[in-house]
Amino acid sequence: MATTVLFDELGGPEVLRLADVEVGEPGPGEARIRVDAIGLNRAEVLFRTGRYIETVKKFPATLGYEAAGVIEAVGEGVTGLATGQPISVVPSFSLNDYGVYAERAIVPARALLPRPDSIGAIEGAAVWMPYVTAYGALVEVGGMRPGDTVVLNAASSSVGLAAIQVADRVGATPIALTRTADKKDRLLKEGAAEVIVTESEDVTERVLAATGGRGAEFVFDAVAGPGLRELAGVVAPGGTHLVYGALSGEPTPYPGIELGMPALNIRAYSMHETTTRPERLRRAAAFVASGLRSNAFRPVVDRTFELSEIVEAHRYLESNAQIGKIVVTVPH
Repeated sequence: MATTVLFDELGGPEVLRLADVEVGEPGPGEARIRVDAIGLNRAEVLFRTGRYIETVKKFPATLGYEAAGVIEAVGEGVTGLATGQPISVVPSFSLNDYGVYAERAIVPARALLPRPDSIGAIEGAAVWMPYVTAYGALVEVGGMRPGDTVVLNAASSSVGLAAIQVADRVGATPIALTRTADKKDRLLKEGAAEVIVTESEDVTERVLAATGGRGAEFVFDAVAGPGLRELAGVVAPGGTHLVYGALSGEPTPYPGIELGMPALNIRAYSMHETTTRPERLRRAAAFVASGLRSNAFRPVVDRTFELSEIVEAHRYLESNAQIGKIVVTVPH
């Protein structure tokens, strides 16, 4: 039996509960892991509340895309992984099929990446969602190159901070957007070339000034909603507006096509485009591992909770007060 987080209805953090669940043995292509730390993600809030890109198919439902731990058993046909091996879980499955909010969990073997001894469980649960999302969108799909500029909203999120570091490593210029000035100094410290405070500064003016009037080759948009129209206006001709989140919670209007407006590409991105394609995931893992070895990538963990505090952890996640990742530890 393993303590597992379940929920029986859609709703706020209070619907989450702990239960003892029989884990069983891994099937073909699966592995059973001892979970030591769990990285919380906005997608799990959306799934819990019924606002995610996929809906809950049955109750009780599980949660959890990202974790770090140790392999306890592998199923038939699994190669390249061994019992006792430290691993990280990368999001590459449906929350209707698997979840890692638990002491032990069964996951697809394809979702496991070896975790070097130098990376502890907390850090190992804070790496892959942020960095693979940023790399996959900006480099693998977008083709970001040295000299490009990328404008990032929700810049103090774990993905936003990872995107700043990915841009720096590639030789691009990251411009961070933040609603208030509270997080400005921290974003500059984390590597942003410039920080624009959206409640008091004109985003378009600042971006055009920073790029010599050219505009940004990329916008990396976690918010979408009505603000998409304004951000699309800062994209350089031929540039790309990548939408990877919907934090606004409002419908996203497609910008009207008007004569004389710059040509731009607007594209939705999901990290599953990278994690479910072996060659893309191989390249992403190599890129991220290289950044970790050189200390170019520094996962930022804002706060940790224990598994018994999962309701409080989700409340904190929804507060948007954090800078970086929220991690839940699992005592054994």
